Amino acid sequence: MLRYLYASDLARFPRLAGSMFRDRADQFARRLGWDVDVNDAGEERDQYDALNPLYVIWEQADGSHGGSMRFMQTTGRCMVNEHFAFLNGGERIESPFIWECTRFCLAPGAEKRASAALVLGAGELMEHFKLQHYVGVFDARMERIYRLMGLEPEVLGRQGEGRDALGVGLWEMDPAAFAPMLARVGVDRATSRGWLRYSLARGRPEAALSASA
Repeated sequence: MLRYLYASDLARFPRLAGSMFRDRADQFARRLGWDVDVNDAGEERDQYDALNPLYVIWEQADGSHGGSMRFMQTTGRCMVNEHFAFLNGGERIESPFIWECTRFCLAPGAEKRASAALVLGAGELMEHFKLQHYVGVFDARMERIYRLMGLEPEVLGRQGEGRDALGVGLWEMDPAAFAPMLARVGVDRATSRGWLRYSLARGRPEAALSASA
């Protein structure tokens, strides 16, 4: 199932949270060779994880992490404005209707529907919080993955060549995309919406209300 958890809620799900941060270390540090910090517990965390972001997490049947993404409002601190503004000519991307999406991660051996579930979760968040776009930085590898999933971004800027190229782009959710993603995950829309309502009701409903006002 999908869980929507603020960082402050992760302590209630130690197996899920711990495996998410360990899988991030495996993907970003070991497999992709990014210059990221891995702590003594083998977890990849950065300064933005300490700012209480909202995570969309695909939870596997055993309670472990199958895949996840991290969301932050661009009206506050976020990576695209503090580290990657050069990709957009130095211009900030800041709007209550644009959230940043980072740390797209799949667990080793994750079931095939995990990536579709994350896209579904992003769509549910966009509808619930009345968002217009997500913004994110991507490399050439991820751009190919987005294309295969039918999720090509509106590219705002790009630097570099080949495998070293980095881009920044905007994504919007076409309502027509829900049906194929629901089919790939194997659930109906009522179930998908129910996962979001259940998570927010058990987490921080006051934050959900203020963000969607």
